[in-house]
Amino acid sequence: MNNQEFNLKKQKRLKKQLYIYAVLIILFVAYNFYKPIEDERTDTVINILFASVLFLYIAYIAYLVLKKIGKKEK
Repeated sequence: MNNQEFNLKKQKRLKKQLYIYAVLIILFVAYNFYKPIEDERTDTVINILFASVLFLYIAYIAYLVLKKIGKKEK
């Protein structure tokens, strides 16, 4: 496998991660738009957990990007 094929595989993996992140954001917005849970405390806990997952996932994507950049510099 040459270097160009390796870079294409990495780009596809990053695109997949961005698609997953977009779906998570759509689910988060949809959940907050429809508000299926009436209990305010439970709703707040779900929102906090959902937001935490979103922030952790964007941190993971940033880690992948930084790792990719670090390998390019070497």
